[in-house]
Amino acid sequence: MLVTPMRVLIAVALISLSVLPAAAQSDADKTLRMVPHADLAIVDPYFSGVYITRNFGYLVYDTLFGMDRAFHPQPEMIDSWQASPDGLAYTFRLRDGLKFHHGQPVRAADAVASLKRWGQRNDAYGQALLAAAVAIEGVDDSTFHIVLKGRFPVLEALATTTTPTPFIMPERLAQTDAYTQLSEVDGSGPSKFVKDQWQPGHKAVYVRNPDYVARAEPPNNTAGGKVVKVDRIEWLYIPEAAIAVQALETGEVDYVENAPNDYAAALASDPQITVQGYPGFVGVVRFNQLHPPFDNVKMRQAVLAVADQRDYMSAMAGDPSNWRTCFSVYACDAEPDEDDGGVLSGPRDWDRAKRLVAEAGYKGERIVVIDPADIAQLHAEALVTEQLLKKLGLNVELATSEWGTAINLCRHAQQDAVSGPAHRRCRGAADLPMSAPAARLIVRGALRRRVARPATSPEMNVPEPWRLST
Repeated sequence: MLVTPMRVLIAVALISLSVLPAAAQSDADKTLRMVPHADLAIVDPYFSGVYITRNFGYLVYDTLFGMDRAFHPQPEMIDSWQASPDGLAYTFRLRDGLKFHHGQPVRAADAVASLKRWGQRNDAYGQALLAAAVAIEGVDDSTFHIVLKGRFPVLEALATTTTPTPFIMPERLAQTDAYTQLSEVDGSGPSKFVKDQWQPGHKAVYVRNPDYVARAEPPNNTAGGKVVKVDRIEWLYIPEAAIAVQALETGEVDYVENAPNDYAAALASDPQITVQGYPGFVGVVRFNQLHPPFDNVKMRQAVLAVADQRDYMSAMAGDPSNWRTCFSVYACDAEPDEDDGGVLSGPRDWDRAKRLVAEAGYKGERIVVIDPADIAQLHAEALVTEQLLKKLGLNVELATSEWGTAINLCRHAQQDAVSGPAHRRCRGAADLPMSAPAARLIVRGALRRRVARPATSPEMNVPEPWRLST
């Protein structure tokens, strides 16, 4: 398991942003055109933990609480709340005037049903909240309460930025089975999704919600007022990085969410373009241990013995100023590297790795490395993984596709626990959610089941990340 932070860059053409000179955005065309990091394939905000669906959710839906930059929960849809002295009961009252895009008012029943559906799919806070709750139920149209068996960080759960995120949808939609994907979209957020203009693989369109009433507080991470300053947002999916950058330089788009690090210097030299870095990004390689050969712990230990964070980071982020090593189970920011006993920080041991492969009795089983080529960092991660496994003498196949197809491949690999190749998935996550124990998958040892109903097979409950190093 590799856990390494790097900077992911965004590039913005200054001349096109609505907050800049009026000449750049006429009153007749207040449209923001951006290239998202991936194609929008799933519009059910609970069905998948991918960030592109989460970002869609923050535009179209709203949350009960947001998380400010100091990691303090702040009210969003909530007007007031009260906790009992023993901390076992919370009562919440919704803000007045909240309305879904189809015109119906937001009710406590909508919040209750949404939390119950979300709770089945979010394994950081949601499942734990449902297990800790005696009751999550409405009191009247604007009030609901959560009653607990024991103390639980309720506000942190409602404000979490982990995925799936607890967006609020109408009760009629939230009553849908949590493992059945929704196609209908009806949120109460600051933007409306224009579904009849949605072209999967090309474009997603949003328009400003005129009925949305933003909070008065200034924006603060996912908390505060969400004030929409453009009339229309177009997500233009361009999988080829060079073409996306060219579109930015020529003014065809205003914003590239995930600019490859290779282009950073050239983009930064253009006075009309601003390049900014995200706080951090953590790359992770995960095994599918439902199938041979990685159902054998020695195979996982073999890879761990030779995986080098420096190889991955230099391929994914280029210049060393864009990345650092991190031998902690949490994201690393300014902290020095922790002592991991040499598991990842020590010399790589190819002789030991090959001996472990032999002891595991590897029979040449096919290993598929899932390669989402439209996300530059994950593509580089997959290529390094492919070469590492081949150097170990393993039978490796690279499954190259765009991100949406890669997610479906992961789902099918997880659902089929009987036959098929062993898949390795290269993925990444923003480092802020990776900084809290409750949200950190490696600490919890959870095998997340976001795309398939939890299996009854005991093999599905193995704490996969820790098995890597046992």
